[in-house]
Amino acid sequence: MRAIVGLGNPGPIYSLTRHNIGHMLVDFYAQREGMRLTAGKGDFLAGLKAELWVVKTTCYMNVSGIAVAQFLEETSLAPSDILVIYDDAALPFGKLRLRPRGGSGGHRGMESVIYHLGTEGIPRLRMGIGPPPKGVFLRDFVLSRFSKAEEALLPEFLEAGARCVDLWLSDPERAPGACGELSVENQTNTEEDRPNP
Repeated sequence: MRAIVGLGNPGPIYSLTRHNIGHMLVDFYAQREGMRLTAGKGDFLAGLKAELWVVKTTCYMNVSGIAVAQFLEETSLAPSDILVIYDDAALPFGKLRLRPRGGSGGHRGMESVIYHLGTEGIPRLRMGIGPPPKGVFLRDFVLSRFSKAEEALLPEFLEAGARCVDLWLSDPERAPGACGELSVENQTNTEEDRPNP
């Protein structure tokens, strides 16, 4: 039994922001698999199909670890059994990076997950949303919506992310390298193309 867990902020105000691409991917994956997510015993929605849980946090990003810990307590899964999915402004838009363990890289949501689970041995899929334009604070950038050029590429990016999840499920040792090759190239992803939020 394994699980994918998408991080993000709750509510319609945040649903289409860059910070919520983890939520977007689990929604996309659940829809592709014909899964319905329902409320769990904590701050999360979850659905189960065969041997895979698909999980979406319903708390704010900075306390994501509470929701993930609640899910693991309910299902008795180990931290190594889950793939946490979240945004990364240090990676260019369209870039995918899967790693079996590591630090938070300054991401508050992943920092909370590591703190509450007590380990860095948590597989994670980082989805590039950056970099922020010059003069734009990171907090403002991640809470803004994608540019029109990026929105046009989102379906392709989410499909690539879903294929990366499939790779992690079928061959976790090969997945880190293979996922990088699935990254979506955005030739129009420039500062001039993305107005300040």
